[in-house]
Amino acid sequence: MTDRKDLPPEAQRALAEAEERRRKAAPLNLPTELGGRDGPEPVRFGDYERKGIAVDF
Repeated sequence: MTDRKDLPPEAQRALAEAEERRRKAAPLNLPTELGGRDGPEPVRFGDYERKGIAVDF
């Protein structure tokens, strides 16, 4: 990863602002999913598999 000192001042400022927003953000209070799949979320890998059939998005 690039050291922040190597980035232009604008990029350093943007990273600092994003870090501050993440620090201030309230945690998500999402309801528990009922009937969801076990294991990691398949959508984050770009495809969805159900009963041996994979569908790409």
